[in-house]
Amino acid sequence: MTIALTLIAIALAILLIIRFKVDPVISLIIASVFLGLSAGVGLEKTVTEITGGFGEIMGEVGLLIGFGVLIGSLLQATGTFRALVEIIARRVGGKLPYAMAAALATIFPSIYVDVQVVLASPMARQAAPVVDRKKGLPWLAGAIGIGIFSGYVFVVPGLAAVAVAGLLEIPLGRYLVFGAPIGLATALVTTLLFRLLLRAGLWDELTDIDPDEEEHPENPGHHTYLARADVESSPRDAEHLDTDVEDPDAVPERALRLPLLARLSPILVPLVLIAFGAFMDLFKHSNDVIAFFGNANIALFIGLLIAFLIGRATLGNDGTENALSSGFRTTGEILLITGIGGSLGAVITATGLGDTLKGLFSADAGAPVLISVLLAWFIAALLHFAIGSVSVGAITAAGIIGPVVASTGVDPVVIGLSIASGAMFALHVNSNFFWMFKSLLGLSTKGALKTLTLATSLGAVVSLPMVLLISLVA
Repeated sequence: MTIALTLIAIALAILLIIRFKVDPVISLIIASVFLGLSAGVGLEKTVTEITGGFGEIMGEVGLLIGFGVLIGSLLQATGTFRALVEIIARRVGGKLPYAMAAALATIFPSIYVDVQVVLASPMARQAAPVVDRKKGLPWLAGAIGIGIFSGYVFVVPGLAAVAVAGLLEIPLGRYLVFGAPIGLATALVTTLLFRLLLRAGLWDELTDIDPDEEEHPENPGHHTYLARADVESSPRDAEHLDTDVEDPDAVPERALRLPLLARLSPILVPLVLIAFGAFMDLFKHSNDVIAFFGNANIALFIGLLIAFLIGRATLGNDGTENALSSGFRTTGEILLITGIGGSLGAVITATGLGDTLKGLFSADAGAPVLISVLLAWFIAALLHFAIGSVSVGAITAAGIIGPVVASTGVDPVVIGLSIASGAMFALHVNSNFFWMFKSLLGLSTKGALKTLTLATSLGAVVSLPMVLLISLVA
C-alpha cells in the first residue's frame, strides 16, 4: 500500500503542475500532505517532515545554490561565458553536448551534483543557440543531466559509486576499472539517442521553456538570445558566431581585456579545491586544512570572492551590484522550489518505504546471472523513483541486496554496477535536484521531464546491457 500511495502522490504532483497549471510549490506541498496523511504518518509528523525536509535540503545545498548562482551572474556580466562559448563554438560547434557529457561523467564526479549543475547550466544556456537555435537548450540540458549522473553512479569518487562499492565490499579500484568505461559510454550514447528524439519532434519551445526566460519564443528578449549565434549552414552544425550582429550583452572593455583564464578562475579554483580535497580524502591523506578548503561551500565562497573582485575591477561598483542583484532574485526562486522538493522526499522516507521494499524482495541462491542483475537493477530503479534521491536509492538497494550477494554466485562488482544503472532511472519531481535543474536551465516542468527525466531513464536502460556484458568477463 505504501508503494501505491507514493506513486499516487507523485502522479498527483505531476498532474497538478502539468494539467492544471498549479505552481510547483503548491503542488508539491499538496502531494506531501496527501501522502503523509494517507500513509498514516500523522498530522503532526507530516508537518514535521515537510519543514524538516526543507531545512535539511537547505542545510545541504542552500549556500551552494546561492554562491553558485551569484558566481554565474557575475561571470555573465563580465562576458566570460560569452567569450568561452565563442571559442568552443569555433572549435567544437555542434559537438559541445558530447564534450560536456563526457567531461561531467569522467572528470568531475568528485564534485557534488548540485555544484556541477550550478556551474554547468550558465554555460549551457549561453551556448545553446550556437549549438542549435531551436533545440540547443534541450540537447545540452539532456547531456548535462546524463553526464552528471553517469559519473555519479559509475565513476569513483562519485558519491553513489563509492557508497555502493563500500556496501558491497568492492575494491574501489576494481569498481573504477569496470565502472568508468560504462559511465563514459552511457553518457555519450544517451546524448546521441536523446538528440535523435529531439529531431523526431520531442521538443516544443512554447510549452517546454519557462515563459519568463529569454529562450522562450514569445519573450521580448528572444531576439537577443538568438543574436548570440549565426547559423551559416544548418542549426545543428552551427560553428560560428555572427560578427555582424550587434553584441547583445554590453560588457565593459576592461572586462574584455582580462584574459579568459583569469575570468574563469571563479569556476576553476573551486573545482580544483573540491577535487583535491575529495582525492586526498579518498587516499587517506586529508587533514583539517585540506578538508576546510575542499568543502564545497567554502570552495564556492572563495570562487564568489574572486568573481566579486574581478567584477569590481572590470564592471565598477554599480555594474557589480547590478549583477549581484540579478543573482539574488534568481536565487530566491530556486531555493524555495528546491527546498519543497526536499519536503516531499522527507515525507516519502517517513512512510517507511525502504522497509516495505526490503520485505518484498529477496535474491535466491544460485539464481541465474541475468535474473540477479535485473533484480538488482529493478530494486534500485524503484527505490530511486519513489524516494527521489539517486544516492539514497542506490545505497538502500545495496543495503537490501548486500547480505545475499555471496549466495547469488554473481561477482559483487556486477551487482554493484546493476544497482548503479537502475539508480539513475527517471529522476523526477520528488527530487530537489530536478527543481534546481529546471530553474537553472530556464525550463518548464514539462521541459525538465522531457530532458532530465528522459535522459536519466535512457541512461539507465542504455547502461544495463553494458553491465550484462561486464558479467561475462568479471
